[in-house]
Amino acid sequence: MKVGIVGATGYGGAELVRVLHAHPEVSNLIVYSSSKQGSSLSETYPHVSHLPYRLEEIDPVAMNEANDIVFLAAPTGVSSQLAPALLAAGCTVIDLAGDFRLQDVEDYEKWYRKTPAPEEWIMRAVYGLPETNKEQIKTAQFIANPGCYPTASILALAPLAKAGLIQAESVIIDAKSGVSGAGRSASLGTIYSELNENLKIYKVNEHQHIPEIEQHLSLLGYASPITFQTHLVPMTRGIMATIYVNLKQEMTEQQVRDLYHTFYADAAFVRLREKGQYPATKEVLGSNYCDIGFSLDERTGRLTIISVIDNVMKGAAGQAVQNANILFGYAEQTGLQMIPVYP
Repeated sequence: MKVGIVGATGYGGAELVRVLHAHPEVSNLIVYSSSKQGSSLSETYPHVSHLPYRLEEIDPVAMNEANDIVFLAAPTGVSSQLAPALLAAGCTVIDLAGDFRLQDVEDYEKWYRKTPAPEEWIMRAVYGLPETNKEQIKTAQFIANPGCYPTASILALAPLAKAGLIQAESVIIDAKSGVSGAGRSASLGTIYSELNENLKIYKVNEHQHIPEIEQHLSLLGYASPITFQTHLVPMTRGIMATIYVNLKQEMTEQQVRDLYHTFYADAAFVRLREKGQYPATKEVLGSNYCDIGFSLDERTGRLTIISVIDNVMKGAAGQAVQNANILFGYAEQTGLQMIPVYP
């Protein structure tokens, strides 16, 4: 397939270049920029100085003619304008931003504080979580790639939601992310002296991923508000979501584990830990895996679920490529078979 990437100078775009450059089914790769066209990608990222990529001008008609698919890794707010133009020109598009994930435009305005994309395109976007939405992805022209926190959280809760086992209003998600989730633009909260040896909560009860998680859990069968809090930790990549739920019926931990094994039996990138083993962020670094562990507290009856991903891979670029593989009929693992980087 011939592939275009918009936003290759950001972290998500750079990771797309890393993955797609080595993808065995990619015959041509073009990178685009609205502000740095004509320059070499290596001027932004010297680590790709051996690669010939030069940033091209964004022209939807020309991009449709040159590519089989275009990945948008531009900031939220940019995709709402660019994606409709590309789609109207005939492009197949996977958007890594948040502009098309929420079906309710009022929710988007409330949580993102931006003008929403045209509703007709929002309704055409397919939510690209392969483990729960694969059949729709197979025939999509336009995929809204899930956010990083929602990916870790929804994958942790999907089997229980689908089985109708979660007690209403009992979901509490305590999530922590590395600083790359904030993007490449400089800000006070992400400079070394502010972040190093520090742990801080942010967007308390206000995170824009709350309605995305609630929307998809509702489609799976859990239509109830969640409590979701996010923290920034002094590491570059990775997300850990520690999730607490009350179950509607008595279950053993083995029954929970069996439920998850059945639900994810054909999921190439979900790995379930055995009893007493819990995942760590370093164990998925640089990979497209989501690792999940459990503990059922018999004293309280509360289930704790631990879910970890690499936010730049399974939370962004890796999942986008996984979606493209499904869309083009390739095996999901194609180009994504890298073992996590350790240590």
